[in-house]
Amino acid sequence: MKNGDSVIDVHGMTKRFGDRTVVDRVDLDVRAGEIFGFLGPNGSGKTTFLRMLCGLLRADEGSGTCLGHDVINESEAIKREVGYMTQRFSFWEDLSIEENLDFVARMYDVKARRQAVRESLDHLGLAQRRGQLAGQLSGGWKQRLALAACLLHKPRLLLLDEPTAGVDPKARRDFWNEIHHLAGEGLTVLVTTHYMDEAERCHRLAYISRGKLLTHGRVTEVIAHERLTTWAVTGPDLPDLTQKLRKRPGVEQTVAFGNSLHVSGSDAAALEKAIAPFRTDQYEWHQVDSGLEDVFIHLMDGADENSSP
Repeated sequence: MKNGDSVIDVHGMTKRFGDRTVVDRVDLDVRAGEIFGFLGPNGSGKTTFLRMLCGLLRADEGSGTCLGHDVINESEAIKREVGYMTQRFSFWEDLSIEENLDFVARMYDVKARRQAVRESLDHLGLAQRRGQLAGQLSGGWKQRLALAACLLHKPRLLLLDEPTAGVDPKARRDFWNEIHHLAGEGLTVLVTTHYMDEAERCHRLAYISRGKLLTHGRVTEVIAHERLTTWAVTGPDLPDLTQKLRKRPGVEQTVAFGNSLHVSGSDAAALEKAIAPFRTDQYEWHQVDSGLEDVFIHLMDGADENSSP
């Protein structure tokens, strides 16, 4: 596939467990060579959606293609061309790094298996640790092993489910450098994450809450679409100010950012009226550009309100 071609093109994807709808009519288009971020709170349906895409779960409703294969009826073909990295480390802790990779290579019937394992060890910087037991690895090294295993069979699509949870900042940075390198070589990546700095490193992203897709697009498009106005305020006793502001009509969210407070609302005039009584010598106010975190908290709060009985 050429860059820009649709690797994932699905419509109305729905999954129910009993009377609970976990993924609710989600449409998604992911293009070749891009890193697509899939964001949402815990329990929002992100993992279930990934599992439907790679053929581990069958959708109850919906249609479309993944890597040119029918997402409902050709799951076995999809599995062979997808690398799926799960949230939890899912390899054998009593086997070495090399033994784990060799086992995965056997599962996928990789040609020239031993050479492929050697190349994978070298590429991900695992060669010097090849004999170390997987159970003795730190979070960052487990992450590298999991990524190496996902890439052994040379997939065309990588599905990463919160791949950097529990790893240190340097390991996160190194991991994302590798993901961008892979995307530069033409690999398509769909990644779920809770980290806003990681979301901003994606070419495009989508936000899901309670199974429903709320917004998607480039970071700038997602922020602009919500038309959220945000003011930053510094001064004494910000927790007390927070409580007072939350009672004012026009204030939709207040979020602490270090020594300042971000106060946001979707009606700029109503928000300015709400904060007017507090624009005294005691506080310093200035309007700021709404960030991705401001927008996603706004979306999450809105989804919670809409679902309330």
